[in-house]
Amino acid sequence: MRRGGAAGVGMIVQRSRSEPERPLSEPSPDPAQLLPAVLRLVAEAEQAILGVYATGHEVEYKSDDSPITRADRASHDILSAGLARLTPHIPVLSEESAEQHARAVRGPWREFWLVDPLDGTREFISRNGEFTVNVALVRDHRPVLGVVGAPVLGLTYYGGVGLGAFRVEAGQAPVRIHVRSAANPLVVVGSRSHRGDSLDGVLSRLGDHELRPMGSSLKFCLVAEGSADFYPRLGPTSEWDTAAAQAVVEAAGGSVTTLDGLPLRYNERDTLLNPFFLAVGDTSRDWRQLF
Repeated sequence: MRRGGAAGVGMIVQRSRSEPERPLSEPSPDPAQLLPAVLRLVAEAEQAILGVYATGHEVEYKSDDSPITRADRASHDILSAGLARLTPHIPVLSEESAEQHARAVRGPWREFWLVDPLDGTREFISRNGEFTVNVALVRDHRPVLGVVGAPVLGLTYYGGVGLGAFRVEAGQAPVRIHVRSAANPLVVVGSRSHRGDSLDGVLSRLGDHELRPMGSSLKFCLVAEGSADFYPRLGPTSEWDTAAAQAVVEAAGGSVTTLDGLPLRYNERDTLLNPFFLAVGDTSRDWRQLF
């Protein structure tokens, strides 16, 4: 399957499933060195997800009442094992690796992979295609590399520190993306599954705007590519929901901050839940005045 391109080079990387990943040695490798292998792993996980998507699936529910399917588990297995082979010295924290969620386990980690094997399980179940595979490398509490794959849509977004941000359509070369200056009217993206009164309150103060519902971390990607201006999240999310797409937005020139204006950071709290945040393209505008 397609996917690839070391950032700035514009090449398409292809790899057979039988070809093993080559471990990368310490110290922490440059994100550009890791990117081609991560793109291949995401593509492999996407193929496993699409296999389940095509044949139907049963839905189970975790202790927090969130849904999980065979596709979540298959993607988790591929990504967790592949990243562990790629960088044996860097731990992997996945939504589905509950044994590593405790602060006592992950607290000392300076660097780790943060993975959502299937972001937007509700979108997967409803079959609207708006779900993603998210892989981020977090270093010193900030995402330095992110890959977001949308298998049904045939899209991949990636970006990171020193790399820039890119969008890849199936079978095509990577295209560099960048946020835009705020449009008039503004285009706001919001959750398709979790819209609430708090968002409605912000929109009432925003003035003329277009609201575009979207599932999963694709909301961030629309901001990163300049199709949308603003994504306010005033409801619960977990760190694996946001890290990969935050890396893309920041590499595209935007920002993802708390309501206090501080960059969204990772693995600093007992909980893996994020505070409320804003993802914006035009950083010259004072978005916080809306809150």
